[in-house]
Amino acid sequence: MELNSSAGKDKSALIERLLKELPVFKSLSDKYLSQLARDFIVFQVKKGETVFYQSDSSTDLYIVLEGAVRASLLNREGQELVLATFDKGDFFGEMSLLDGKPRSATMIAAEDSVLGMLKRERFLSAVKNDPMIAIDLLSAVVQRLRMADGMIESLAFLDVSQRLMKLLLQIAKAEGEKDKSGFFRIKKLTHKELAARTGASREAISKVIKVLAFRDVVREEGNCLLISPDAESGM
Repeated sequence: MELNSSAGKDKSALIERLLKELPVFKSLSDKYLSQLARDFIVFQVKKGETVFYQSDSSTDLYIVLEGAVRASLLNREGQELVLATFDKGDFFGEMSLLDGKPRSATMIAAEDSVLGMLKRERFLSAVKNDPMIAIDLLSAVVQRLRMADGMIESLAFLDVSQRLMKLLLQIAKAEGEKDKSGFFRIKKLTHKELAARTGASREAISKVIKVLAFRDVVREEGNCLLISPDAESGM
């Protein structure tokens, strides 16, 4: 659902602030950045709604203004493998934006979210104004490809327990806060979510969580997971 004009103006200001923080647009002047921010179409998506599907022909760039979305691969049975999650200030859709080819993954709202969408033609116009944008965007793409390589390596060479611990440690280092006992505290993820992000079955994740809890590597506490500071040495 697209926002009304007054809300859209407020979101344009938010988009401008977020764009200033993105390395991709760091070389643009404030005047041109303001103009570009106004070209974004702002809309809302509910949790579970699909932004676009894998193989769709859309080529627009998106930025998360509020909420979060996840990039996933879905098979014919409806099983989901989560490739990445994008939070406020993150952008996605850059691969099709650059080469004009169909989407490589399905994007799903992980929670109620507000997104900004920039048409490919408008982005290409910005690139003509400042070619450094393309170079900075390619740098971001390479970084994400390196992360994808790491995920592929995990799926190929690590067992479910190792894949789960690697994921939890990544989240803990990026988002976690240490409590008095030294454990990293992170937002609790369901076993289904953990399965989707590690390429494992929910049943396998449940078994591994029980083992990790028995070893006091992972603790479940209310809406949080506590990750032991010694977890990495046990991988």
